[in-house]
Amino acid sequence: MSRKKFKSQSQNRRVSLGVSYTLLVILSLLWLVPLLWIFLSAFRCEYQPDGTFIGRVTSSFFPRALGLKNFRDLFSATYYGVPRAFLRWMGNTLLIAVVDCIISTFLVLSVAYCMSKLKFRLRKPFMNIAMIIGLFPGFMSMIAIYFLLKSVGLSGNPAHPEYSVIGLILAYSAGAGLGFQVAKGFFDVIPNALVESAKLDGCTNFKIFRKIILPLSKPIIIYQALMSFTAPWMDFIFAKVIIGADNAAHWTVSVGLYSLLFGTHPDTNLFTQFAAGCVIVAIPIVTLFMFLQKYYVEGVTAGAVKG
Repeated sequence: MSRKKFKSQSQNRRVSLGVSYTLLVILSLLWLVPLLWIFLSAFRCEYQPDGTFIGRVTSSFFPRALGLKNFRDLFSATYYGVPRAFLRWMGNTLLIAVVDCIISTFLVLSVAYCMSKLKFRLRKPFMNIAMIIGLFPGFMSMIAIYFLLKSVGLSGNPAHPEYSVIGLILAYSAGAGLGFQVAKGFFDVIPNALVESAKLDGCTNFKIFRKIILPLSKPIIIYQALMSFTAPWMDFIFAKVIIGADNAAHWTVSVGLYSLLFGTHPDTNLFTQFAAGCVIVAIPIVTLFMFLQKYYVEGVTAGAVKG
């Protein structure tokens, strides 16, 4: 290869890398600037000359004063007639997320084991149908799910508004088994000889699943548990529709924070408290991903080996 041609290729490579890095920097800024704005707004502690606290959106990006007043007010305030409403909403969200995490993880791993290690008629058509259904966004079924839950008293029940929480858990977990593809790819890597040997020893499929498959599947269990936990923790659409606007004591945190600014009694002066709530909601998710990142990556990569 001539020196001139080598120099030309080197220059093209540098230009390509420069363009790529520039685009990545721009995309990173577009993603990080709104997050930084919300984070700074959560600690914004500014007052007007007459001593009135400024809690609304201001024209300045960086706050002139910082403090924890927004967090104190958020935890102690009464919203929509619910004392210490934010703590109540956080508790509701945590309950729904934990219960859904347990149910959905078990269902997904069970279906994945059946699709990976059991051979039965209509197995291939079922996987194809599940893949096609998974191409459609979940909120397309929202209206049908709402009326089904309402017909059995699990949504919009004035006599028992707490039943809406049960209905929301069912909405999140009932169809979780269709998302088995990643877990199935992980189970495909586990040798079938282990399953066949256990069957020769008289083990049932459930015992094989519990005693052999699950102990070897820590990465995919953690991955699926994280996905099952974060979905209801961050969801707004299903929670808003199923729980309803008149059931403030049983709202999730996303519905509650939204209602501070855009509910039936909106108040733009609550924006800094809204920002403080966003920061608090992000803490559990960020913490989980930081401590479980290793297993999360292992679960995703191992599950993508075979389909």
